Amino acid sequence: MAQDEAGFQAYLSQVRGRALQQGVTARTLDAVLPTLTVNPRVIELDRGQPGGGNNPNAIPNFAPYQARHVDAARIGRGQRAYAANRSRLSRIEAETGVPESIMVAIWGHETNYGAYTGDFDLARSLATLAYEGRRRALFEGEFIALLKMMDRGIPRERLKGSWAGATGYPQFLPSIYLRLARDGDGDGRADIWTSEADALASIANYFVNAGWRAGQPWGVAVNVPGGFNRAGMTTRTISPRCPRVFERHSQWRTMREWRSLGMVPQSGRRPADDVLATLIEPDGPGRTAYLLTGNYRVILDYNCSNFYALSVGLLADAVAR
Repeated sequence: MAQDEAGFQAYLSQVRGRALQQGVTARTLDAVLPTLTVNPRVIELDRGQPGGGNNPNAIPNFAPYQARHVDAARIGRGQRAYAANRSRLSRIEAETGVPESIMVAIWGHETNYGAYTGDFDLARSLATLAYEGRRRALFEGEFIALLKMMDRGIPRERLKGSWAGATGYPQFLPSIYLRLARDGDGDGRADIWTSEADALASIANYFVNAGWRAGQPWGVAVNVPGGFNRAGMTTRTISPRCPRVFERHSQWRTMREWRSLGMVPQSGRRPADDVLATLIEPDGPGRTAYLLTGNYRVILDYNCSNFYALSVGLLADAVAR
């Protein structure tokens, strides 16, 4: 541990110079850097993530995840949050095109509608992750972005969050906060920690920035007919980002083409005939499948996990009923 701390302090002295070059004030650096120590718990949690240790590659079924994340309690809380914020939600949707229910579903998935936002000291967590080195380029950048937030007057005691550096109701990383957080209540501040209006406006702005198309649903549940030629629909595209997530999607076809192949929507709003969609069968043949539009990929931009994105879409649909 003593050796780690010595190396950590030497690393921080290097970061200081890079932070100064990026405009962080010496006042903030002098106030923060001397207080930091390695957080062993953060390193342990990081190494337990996919890519950080010997985790199995098998993909579990979606149904158990869906049961935990789109349950009656979360739907009920979402409907109450939806009702309580209708005036601001409708205004934000009118301005951005991002559906009210999608904003609420992200809020619900990330922090259970603000009930739990994390209690790790972000400065210590991000400095530790940067020093550890597995993803240094990412976390050093986020640590410097956090220092810039402090320069803007955000107090350190407010900058709490997940062990990996996400903070506030929407669980933004510091660089995302600096780029996309918005003032939703007109007080001149983007307070994603206590202002529901600011958090919802910031989530919508994130989705706009990621390419959300107004008026288009995220996807629709379908029944796949017997005899469907899955091999003929295997994607030939290799995604540079999250390849294991995207390789589970089929080739793109229009909704008209999918219907001609016998895909029958189970319920809900159906995309227009000319909308492109891709197929995923998260629990394999014979179970519920989903035709996914480009807006589904916007949800993946928020968190690159098929289970997460599917659950956000399904929760949004349930909240809006």
